[in-house]
Amino acid sequence: MEYIIYSENIKCAGCVSNIKNALGELDGVHAVSVAIESGRITIDADDNLRTRIVTALASSGHPEKPRT
Repeated sequence: MEYIIYSENIKCAGCVSNIKNALGELDGVHAVSVAIESGRITIDADDNLRTRIVTALASSGHPEKPRT
């Protein structure tokens, strides 16, 4: 399943690395790509992992951007 999550706090390649490391520790996450400019995080992972993914992002300093 593909999850798309936006974060306001992605500013550099270090942020990208931090996000990939945090999500890579979760069982069931297969791939992560991050677009710095848009703050878009695309995650290929097993079904029903969205809550765990969002929690891991927040813990790594990259909380989900509130939807407007």
